[in-house]
Amino acid sequence: MKVDSASTRYSLRLARDARATSNLPLRRSLSNRPFRPPAPITASGPERGGQSAARGRCPRGDGAEAPSPRPGALRRAEPAPRLEAGPARGPLGGRLPARVDGGERRAGRGLAGLPAALPSLSLELTVLYNSLLFAVSESDGLVEGEGERINHGLIRVLEACGVSGQDLSTEELWQKVLQDVTPEELCAPLHRLGALQGAVWLAANCLGSVTGLFRLLSDTKGPLPCAHGGENELLALLKAWSVPVEGDTSPLVVQSTKDLKEILWTSAAFLQGLQGLEAGNLPAALSLLQAAASGFCSKRVLAQIYTCIGCCTQQMGKPQTALQHLKRALQVDFQCLSALSQAALVYRQLGETDAELEALALLYKALETPAQEAVSIDPCFLIRTELLVHTPALASLFSRSHPSEVKYLLAQRCLQAGRVGEAVEHYLDLLALLQEGPQHQVPLHGRSALPRIPEVFLEAASALEQLGRYQDAIAVCEEIISRTGDLIPETLRIELDSGAGGEAPGRAGSPSPGIPPQQRESLRCIVWRAAAYLHQGRAWTRLAESKEAITRFTRCLNVLLRVQLVSAASIHSSEEMTEALPEAKVLQKIRLLALLGRGSQFQELGRDKEALMNFQHSLQVCPGDPAATSHLLRALWKLNRRQEAAALWQKRHADAAPADGQQEAPGRPYPLYLVSCLKQVNLPHDEALARNLQDYLRTSGQDP
Repeated sequence: MKVDSASTRYSLRLARDARATSNLPLRRSLSNRPFRPPAPITASGPERGGQSAARGRCPRGDGAEAPSPRPGALRRAEPAPRLEAGPARGPLGGRLPARVDGGERRAGRGLAGLPAALPSLSLELTVLYNSLLFAVSESDGLVEGEGERINHGLIRVLEACGVSGQDLSTEELWQKVLQDVTPEELCAPLHRLGALQGAVWLAANCLGSVTGLFRLLSDTKGPLPCAHGGENELLALLKAWSVPVEGDTSPLVVQSTKDLKEILWTSAAFLQGLQGLEAGNLPAALSLLQAAASGFCSKRVLAQIYTCIGCCTQQMGKPQTALQHLKRALQVDFQCLSALSQAALVYRQLGETDAELEALALLYKALETPAQEAVSIDPCFLIRTELLVHTPALASLFSRSHPSEVKYLLAQRCLQAGRVGEAVEHYLDLLALLQEGPQHQVPLHGRSALPRIPEVFLEAASALEQLGRYQDAIAVCEEIISRTGDLIPETLRIELDSGAGGEAPGRAGSPSPGIPPQQRESLRCIVWRAAAYLHQGRAWTRLAESKEAITRFTRCLNVLLRVQLVSAASIHSSEEMTEALPEAKVLQKIRLLALLGRGSQFQELGRDKEALMNFQHSLQVCPGDPAATSHLLRALWKLNRRQEAAALWQKRHADAAPADGQQEAPGRPYPLYLVSCLKQVNLPHDEALARNLQDYLRTSGQDP
């Protein structure tokens, strides 16, 4: 027993000494001995560039790296103490302790403080390269200051060769180092650092600088012949660039130059393809994107490339080809929801409503499902294509849609396709989402598919009215009326001029010049409130409640009377007024529909003279409108005012007005909540009235 106790104490003391030795800081180990890779790592054999080193070791809490355990090897009695973790990440994507990242930087500063010497420059440039890679991983992107640290490393190389590098630009530094003073032993470290410099410039969209750098690295004097045209000289240079072979005694790097070269090639092709897509150079963009799809990247980037190819082929008038690439993007990465959104747009272009609605439904379900852990990013590389390619087109195309936007698109497309029942269900779901809280509300910006919330309520009321749920439509409109009461002034005076053009009514965007934003917002509230009264009047009409309907139509007209549009001397027609203020067109149509609705209800009550006044006023609001003309013609004939009816009949045929009220003013479309009203306001053709008018004109000696 005594022997066993002594043996146990001896084993514990050995384990304690081993832990104390393993917890030495990285700074002390660097200062006491030259940097050499651990034997277990070098013995593991190269797997692919720097991946073998990344996969053959794991970070320890003290900043050193422990070899992976082998079968039969002794294991430590217990793991090393866990230290406080910093923001840096290692080559396997895990969080690195702050001591590792800080140790790399302190080592770089310590070496930089010494006189530059050729024997130590290889190690110094490798430490600089690794520390920059860790900085990229820490910030998930290339940050400011990396270019300055690379410049400092180049100046150190020039100092070791006895050449001054002060007051030189980055491009001049690289040219001087690579053409004049490059020692043979620094070839591999400098090419490695040059690849990192290319990544920095590529992330900043400095394609000219990247091309010049790799022309130097490839030792090419003139432009190389390119298969895809002159603008792809960079791809040819990257392909022709020969990465120097590193020896077995070279310092270890966290990402090999060979892997970085492949990532640079893919990123350059992807970036130039996106730029061609933005510029409208579709054939060149398609060729570059197809080249990028054959490169070295993660699944997420590959899905983005296929999505961009689909958008490009769609713009080239090849929707079926676009659908094939979009489906392939979803097969590569099912979380690439932008491909699903673009597929819905292609199906809409093809007129395949069923497929479009199915794609939108799948997109909404995917957005509502909690996001799974992203697995498409390759964690073995600190420099990835995701960090190098940044363009406005990419950010716009792959911006995440909001579930409320997709739900609105479902409701809108169902309503436009005549699927009123489905549209009502989607609208009611959307209204419930919007009332749950701000997490379901969408920020207002020009790209949002969701209009202002009052317009959503009005479209829902229109769908309910078409479905025959009149009481529900009245209740939805009452919500708008109650919310806009305090937002409308007693009188809204707006002075117009020909230069005060604006955006489409009801959409979010920058306010029109010449009209204050507060006035425009008040005008929109008046439009929404008047439209709500209009839909209520139409619903009460369907319920055969003429008096209630007349009350709602009258309130609608009273709200519109609060707007006073003052035209400038430069505006001489209603078309110019509509161009100066898009809401004026909507106000005009709402007033027309309210007058026609109220006149029809007066006729139902037998108050024909009051109905005639409303119809006459509606024709003054919209001269030549076919619906107003038809209602007035019937009212005149019913009141036995045959001569006036005949004159109006002749004028109508002489003017040859369009049959559809919406065709009279092409340009800006009417809001969706008014479309059904405009379709239903036209009276069916009355054959009996037409024959009576023709007989009257014939008997009175006039040309029918």
